[in-house]
Order: sequence, then structure tokens, then C-alpha cells
Amino acid sequence: MERAIADQLEALHPDAFGWALHCCAGEHGRAEDVLQNAYLKLAQQRAKHDGRSSFKTWWFGVIRFTAHEEFRRLRYRESLLGRLLLQLTGDAHDPQPSPARKMELDERTAELRRCLAQLPARQAEVLHLVFYQDLTLNEAAEVMRVSIGSVRQHYERGKARLRTLLQPEHLHETGV
Repeated sequence: MERAIADQLEALHPDAFGWALHCCAGEHGRAEDVLQNAYLKLAQQRAKHDGRSSFKTWWFGVIRFTAHEEFRRLRYRESLLGRLLLQLTGDAHDPQPSPARKMELDERTAELRRCLAQLPARQAEVLHLVFYQDLTLNEAAEVMRVSIGSVRQHYERGKARLRTLLQPEHLHETGV
């Protein structure tokens, strides 16, 4: 692997883990696996940056795609056929991380997470990419593989809905 790429990956690692954590619904163990598999794809040259977007945008797209692959694989393992095949092969895999690995959240973070969880997935993804990962809307569109118009719409709707959900009177109504 080129030194320049290694340096970029090292600089992006904290943000990349944050994005992987988001893509894995906050499950630390799965996020670690996803990020490790994304690094593995890069090392095995199964993923190559072609220069059409910034390195960060491209890397976040690789992580998102890897998370979706892992989710599909996990769903298959949880299916009846998947469980039967696991019994026959003896390959036992616990998809749930241990309680010790769960993040401890302060009250405000927990409140924000509950509100974000009420948003549609696309709106939550756009808001995460823009606010937590400092991507532009264009870069978010590339990561999500949707049009810029779609990203703008999800971004505006997500912000408006989040604003409503975070209002004190709404929090009291929902028991948050």
C-alpha cells in the first residue's frame, strides 16, 4: 500500500470508525468488523480509489457498502436456512456484541440518538455524514450513491423533523 494512502487512512481513522459505527446502528463490535473488512478490501486491492471524488468521500462509500454487505450476511445467518447451515457446519457466530462493549452515553447524547432513530434511514444518514463527518451535500450524495437533489431533500426534511423532535414540549410528550 502506498505511503500516501496509509497516511490518509491513518488521519481518517477516527472519522471512519464514527461512520462505521453509524452504519452499524451503534454496535461497536459490528463497526469494528466492518472497518476491518473495509481495510482488508483496500489491502487486497478489491477497492481502489479512482480519483473521481475525494479520498474521504470514496473511503466512506467503501465503508457504507461493506456495512451493507455485513448486514446482508448477518440477515442470512439469522434466517432459518442460515441457522440450519450453521448447525451443519458448526460455525457459531454471535451477532450481538457483549454488554461490556456498549457505549455509555450521557443524557443529551442519548436524547439526540433517540430523536435521530425516529428519522427515516436516509435522513439520518445524510445528517450523520454532513454534521459528524463534515462532508458536503455533494460528497454525501456520492457516498450514498444517490442524486444531489435527493440528498438535499433528505437533508432539509431531516433537519426540520429533528428540530421538531428536539423541542422540549415534544420530548415531554414522548416521555424522553
